[in-house]
Amino acid sequence: MSGWQTFDIAGKAADIFEPSRPSDPARAVLFLHGHGLQTLANNAAYTAEFERHGLRAICPHGQRSWWLPVVCPEFDTELSPIGHIRSNVLPWLESAWQVKPPALAAFGVSMGGQGVLQLAYRHPNEFPVIAALSPVIDLQEWMGQGLPLDEMFADQETARQQTATLQVQGLNWPRHQFLLCDPTDRDALPGVEKLVSKLNSSGVPFERDFTTSHGGHSWEYFNHLAPSVMQFLIKGLEAEHRRVV
Repeated sequence: MSGWQTFDIAGKAADIFEPSRPSDPARAVLFLHGHGLQTLANNAAYTAEFERHGLRAICPHGQRSWWLPVVCPEFDTELSPIGHIRSNVLPWLESAWQVKPPALAAFGVSMGGQGVLQLAYRHPNEFPVIAALSPVIDLQEWMGQGLPLDEMFADQETARQQTATLQVQGLNWPRHQFLLCDPTDRDALPGVEKLVSKLNSSGVPFERDFTTSHGGHSWEYFNHLAPSVMQFLIKGLEAEHRRVV
């Protein structure tokens, strides 16, 4: 599918999309993949949306790291995934495309949806516009299954302390956040419902769609929501542009 290339950024791969007519002002979208490692390269649904809106897109490869500020040996023995995004990916975006926050929106699916929440709650000024599709938030529940998480954390409680829900800041949050989850999704729904309870009790604004059902925790669902997700991200980017002009 035209428009996609794979680049090396500080020794890590990233899939890059360039639309035929990039938007003016320059804007971009950061996508974080799930545990299956599937990016949006050659994804028809999202590529069509990027092209339609003139959005550049970058999909860094993060292995099964859960996109945390914690070293994952499968990803890198010294640099955490969030460290890579902030230290390498963001500077690359500014150098190559003249894009920097807040002209950058972020979204992800499953493990990557959780990763987007990690970025936004820890660094809301850098990631003020986000969408999380089927975010698997309670990562501690996936320990003991032979996954990289077992190397990253000594026990479930240590892992739980790094969950996105515990990173919510009551006085500083991403100004535009959209949470989406299929109501039949047993992997993601319990955790995201707990997150919603925390956001409500903290007075943090957000939008959600927990009613659309289209295949559960699957790419069938993720692709079905592409127009809604992109509409939200574009709206958020436009609002951020007005704030800084």
